[in-house]
Amino acid sequence: MIRQEGERLLVSGPVTLANVGAELEQGVAAIRAGARAVDLAGVTELDSSLLAMLLAWLREAAALRGTLRFDNLPEGLLTIARLYGVVELIPAGQPGH
Repeated sequence: MIRQEGERLLVSGPVTLANVGAELEQGVAAIRAGARAVDLAGVTELDSSLLAMLLAWLREAAALRGTLRFDNLPEGLLTIARLYGVVELIPAGQPGH
């Protein structure tokens, strides 16, 4: 689930292949509406589709000539990003949990 509070997106619950499509579209709409930070503290389950979604959101923000920051990156996500060699592409803000 995604909730927007001003320029901040709060992502909670599972983000897996089963639901990433809906999450992706909600996030794109929020980025187009001015979201500039994503808080992932509420993510309860993830797979590599979360990483793909975050990279897609980064592309959307860049296409709009904006920036996007990710706070509270789950350790599992960082592990996947390191495995794929893309961890440096994820602009981290506040520490992960």
